Amino acid sequence: MKHTALIKKMSLEEKASLMSGKDFFTTKAVDKHNIPSMLLSDGPHGIRKQAGEADNVGLNPSLPATCYPTSATIANSWNPEMGEEMAAFIGKEAVSLGVSVLLGPGTNIKRNPLCGRNFEYFSEDPFLAGKMAAAYTRGIQSQGISACLKHFACNNQEYRRMVIDSIVDERTLREIYLTPFRMGIEEGDLKTIMTSYNMLNGTHTNENQHLMKDILRDEWKFNGLVVTDWGGSNDRIKGLIAGNSLEMPGNKGETDEDIIQAIKNGELDEKVLDENVERYLELLFDTQKAFIKEPEKFDIEKHHAMAQKAAEESIVLLKNKDKVLPLNNKDKVAIIGDFAQTPRYQGAGSSIVNPTKIDDTISSVKEYDLNYVGFEPGYKRYGKSSRSLIKKAMKLAENADVLLLYLGLHEYSEVEGIDRTDILLPKNQLELLDELVTLNKKIVVILACGSPVEIDFETKVDAIVHSYLSGQAGAKATLNVLTGKVNPSGKLAETLMNSYQDTPTYNYFPGKEMT
Repeated sequence: MKHTALIKKMSLEEKASLMSGKDFFTTKAVDKHNIPSMLLSDGPHGIRKQAGEADNVGLNPSLPATCYPTSATIANSWNPEMGEEMAAFIGKEAVSLGVSVLLGPGTNIKRNPLCGRNFEYFSEDPFLAGKMAAAYTRGIQSQGISACLKHFACNNQEYRRMVIDSIVDERTLREIYLTPFRMGIEEGDLKTIMTSYNMLNGTHTNENQHLMKDILRDEWKFNGLVVTDWGGSNDRIKGLIAGNSLEMPGNKGETDEDIIQAIKNGELDEKVLDENVERYLELLFDTQKAFIKEPEKFDIEKHHAMAQKAAEESIVLLKNKDKVLPLNNKDKVAIIGDFAQTPRYQGAGSSIVNPTKIDDTISSVKEYDLNYVGFEPGYKRYGKSSRSLIKKAMKLAENADVLLLYLGLHEYSEVEGIDRTDILLPKNQLELLDELVTLNKKIVVILACGSPVEIDFETKVDAIVHSYLSGQAGAKATLNVLTGKVNPSGKLAETLMNSYQDTPTYNYFPGKEMT
């Protein structure tokens, strides 16, 4: 072991103290041995370093950072090189904010479209998910810090995620659910991986010997650090034996004492603790090199431009009847839909980013050579029906040739900890669409959501542009596609089904006790 001499100098209590956090996102320091603390931070599509007291659901504000398109969006680019480039930008921001371990990307397989965190994951395709996971890992780690693939493994629903037991046969496990993690490790030279909350075939993942030892360590030769998901340690001693070194967040030393007592009573070999301390120290000292020099502040405009480039490459053109797109400067264009005014650009939960700036369609459209005649919100954002808003939208639409109709899912419909109940667009948005169709105008629907919705309205409209959750620069990226400045080259990384019943896991999701 590389740090044997240092480990020998440390007391049992000092070694045990390194196995859990000091607080929510910071590990403990051991000043006596010049061992500093280390900061971990959420960041699948941007840094979420919280300014005040930390939490894992995004309730407290965080420091400003670039909000890039979500993983579900970037996967539509099918461009690992661009994903790696964007991830390097995220890594630069992490260094500038003192973050040693960036908790992302998430690379769980999209088993069912109702999973509340699907916007954080790449694809239902293990190969594509693995290529993108490896690309993100290389990009982030090119800045000297560590990426952290999550959630290992088979964490594919939010309902009862702390206790659900994912029952998976060996072939399916390896060919589908583990493939993205293996590729991230082997092609990305991953330094850190996070275990999931759930059980796998009857055993919690963080203490699952087959998953953690047989596969991760012995077969894949992973030598990096394993960290629990926040609050995801079940039995600390079993977890340590399985190689789950770092428990997060801190628990005021409660499980450190469990480790100490287990060694004293012979339940745990101290060599196991030393091996885990070695992995922790290797990651700590390796990532500390990124902070030898005073970190530079990142260029807000340059990083915003990267976010826009990434969004442009990921937008998907689903329909374009009679070449209604790109727009011209002769047809009168009306913009309808609340999302055009207040963009839906990211998911909710631990991945929430406090953006450095936000582009919106209504403020940006004046920069384009369009015969723009006005805007109406058309519907209430959170689903309440409003005849007055529809009436105003209809009046505006009557004076237009082309209607840009911004539809999608609101922030609280795609969120960590809660699965969706259906794949439908809000009823009030569909009511607005049905009313507008009666005017016989050209209608271009711009969708904003991080997971599949039924698009049975497809025959009623002339064009559909799917922006997914395109980050803080998504509004201009979408306008660039609508006006022909950018060719829409994105391709779906997941299936958009005609109805939820077409989903193979329709009868099995979500699992109650097992899934």
